[in-house]
Amino acid sequence: MNRRNFVRKSAAATAVAVSVPYIARGATPLTMKFAHFAAVEHPANVAAKQFVDRVSTRTKGAIAITVYPNNQLGDPTQQAAQIKAGVIDIGLPTEGQLDKYDKAFAAVELPFVFDSRAEVFKVLDGPGIAWLGPLAEKQGFITLHNWDYGFRNVTNSVRPINTPDDMKGLKIRTPPEIQIEAAMEALGAIVTPISFAELYLALSQHVVDGEENPVSVIYYNKYNEVQKHLALTRHVYNNMILTVSAMSWPKLTPGQQTIFREEAASAGDLMRKLTGDQEKDQIAKLQAAGMQVTTPDLAPFRAKMGPAYKRVSDYAGPEAVAKFLAMVKSAKA
Repeated sequence: MNRRNFVRKSAAATAVAVSVPYIARGATPLTMKFAHFAAVEHPANVAAKQFVDRVSTRTKGAIAITVYPNNQLGDPTQQAAQIKAGVIDIGLPTEGQLDKYDKAFAAVELPFVFDSRAEVFKVLDGPGIAWLGPLAEKQGFITLHNWDYGFRNVTNSVRPINTPDDMKGLKIRTPPEIQIEAAMEALGAIVTPISFAELYLALSQHVVDGEENPVSVIYYNKYNEVQKHLALTRHVYNNMILTVSAMSWPKLTPGQQTIFREEAASAGDLMRKLTGDQEKDQIAKLQAAGMQVTTPDLAPFRAKMGPAYKRVSDYAGPEAVAKFLAMVKSAKA
């Protein structure tokens, strides 16, 4: 399927509503909106549908949630704003969206800070969420559980990336997140802001040379059709967080809130399994489709991150960065 057909298919996919197995006669279910930015086929949407189905079943139809994938209700920044305002009840913002409300979240996306997904989960599921969850709640976000998005990697249509020098002069699209912008610029790339919805077209028309995203995003959005090279740089880890608007949370009974937390964890585990299991296969399929994949030595890339760490520290605050780095150091030990 070519990209245009894929986009039409995704846009045409109506919001996914759960079936209501039972509801007491005369009662009206609480209706909620769950929006996210992943493609329909992406593990995030698979996990979202599991969450919705199980919440509906366990509440006996008292809660009816409709899922809006693929940026149907706005781009990630707009979705976060709507969650805060209570217009969207449930979402999957990353730290890159939440740091617009509390800058401490920016520390999580320090470039090259993590070496493995196991290390990520040890930090974020433990001291990370214990620290950041209350900060999010003060800003109007109830964070239920960490999901997964993955390590970000660079694609481009110009040349293979094997060393930091190969990044110099490349026009790279990044999301509006200072951590990612700083990492790319520290390597000599020229950062160009383009909305996610317009990215495929911009790549096809060579408005930019490349972009950076997790492998699953590259695969499901078919960037291999317009990008020749994929470098597994793993420069920033992105974490989706199942989040409920603080304006919507009080509408749930204590028992329903417990169900939400339990099913958020269960669906998050599913997404992590799917993302982890599928990545190797997706890379192989991208190669089979003609994409050239490189696995550079990351030490020289990490050595270039001094200016990026300074920028993130200036933005998030040196105390927040030091606190997060201490968590990571403890996990590595």
